[in-house]
Amino acid sequence: MSKVRVSNFAISIDGFGAGPGQNLENPIGINGLELMDSFFHTRVWRKMHGEADGETGIDNEMAALGFDNFGAWILGRNMFGPVRGPWPDESWQGWWGEEPPYHTPVFVLTHHERPPLKMAGGTEFHFVTEGIETALAQAKAAAGVRDVRIGGGVSTVRQYLRAGLIDELHLVMRPVLLGTGEHLLHDIDMRSLGYECEKHVAGERATHVFLRKA
Repeated sequence: MSKVRVSNFAISIDGFGAGPGQNLENPIGINGLELMDSFFHTRVWRKMHGEADGETGIDNEMAALGFDNFGAWILGRNMFGPVRGPWPDESWQGWWGEEPPYHTPVFVLTHHERPPLKMAGGTEFHFVTEGIETALAQAKAAAGVRDVRIGGGVSTVRQYLRAGLIDELHLVMRPVLLGTGEHLLHDIDMRSLGYECEKHVAGERATHVFLRKA
């Protein structure tokens, strides 16, 4: 049976999943790239950028899980790009260039309509204006027997958590302090929502915590 999963979602030890001031120069907010350090060194990341090197330890194994058995993704608009308000044109095609790493249908939450966007490598962005449940229904239909990944950002994950729609979360806890930004679990009672810690694994640069809905 397919699941709705959050995978490889990096947070600081003070609970922030993004820094403040997200923009073109700071896509994960100020100091936000510190959250991604355990990913940047992996062979999975390096291969995505055409490089043959990279580390092959536990962090790399965990990074590979983020692309395993997913048939569709859901992203908030910030995860697609820094453009705000109505789309001025269709020139912005995402952070990843001509071939994004998703290789599946991707459903982008937005308040503003835009035609679907086909990219190289099998990624096709669909822009959903009807809310999180409609996006999830479309993603599940596209994924078939495979899982749906809620890719972020923080606000998107929080919306799906509050609605009780996420089955499993893999959080990558980095030993850094952001101090401010977007907090992932503030005011969300995960225990009352039925989540429990299934396991935690120490990697080279992060601790991987797996939560699942009981």
